[in-house]
Amino acid sequence: MEDTGNMEQVRLYLPFTSSILTSNVFHKELGKKQIRYNGFHELAYLHPKRVTGTGDIREKLGVNNEEKLILIRFVSWNATHDKGKEGLPLEFKHLLMSKLDRIGRIFISSENNLDSEFERYKIAIPPERIHEVIGEADLFIGEGATMASESAMLGTPAIYINPLYAGTIDDQERHGLLFHFRNFEGVLDKAIELLNDPNSKEKNKRKRDEFVKNKIDVTNFLIWFVENYPESTSIMKENPEYQYRFK
Repeated sequence: MEDTGNMEQVRLYLPFTSSILTSNVFHKELGKKQIRYNGFHELAYLHPKRVTGTGDIREKLGVNNEEKLILIRFVSWNATHDKGKEGLPLEFKHLLMSKLDRIGRIFISSENNLDSEFERYKIAIPPERIHEVIGEADLFIGEGATMASESAMLGTPAIYINPLYAGTIDDQERHGLLFHFRNFEGVLDKAIELLNDPNSKEKNKRKRDEFVKNKIDVTNFLIWFVENYPESTSIMKENPEYQYRFK
């Protein structure tokens, strides 16, 4: 399965792979091995059919229902596709925290060690509960495409800050599920706008529900594809519409 199109990685596995499954909004052609489906990775585990709630995560974080919950994600910028790129400047991080701290409760998830002044925002939960936090958050702001996309699929307003493009992100942005910024300019204004809109979360959930109606159930599709492989490859090549049996 391929969703980001980092060609330095694709070239390594391409010769040894028989089939490559990509979203129909994937932005690159990978040759005759490629099979496109109307969905994407995040729908394989965050489809509304399978996500039933956020449990007691607010209680675990000590955030009451009247408080705005803000999740911020910083990445390490050490991945192969991040070469030559860098994250948000420290000065902007200070500004972001100082402004948003007045509106809600900030929690930071970071791949790197945080600067000492941000340690008090560091989220302390078991990693497997992060999707509950995303689903309960009133706003996600992050440098990583996966968590931004996950936020969109959980109905959480999301701001993605990264110069890299991705077909999934573009698709979600076209449907108003997230906002993609190539740098920090305009991020703070959009964050404040979303947090000050009392209906922002509900509007995103409605958009998500409409969006998902047009996608397949990726989990059921994958189960069928694997259990019937390699015949499933031929079926999808000859009749791509077959995937719509999995809705």
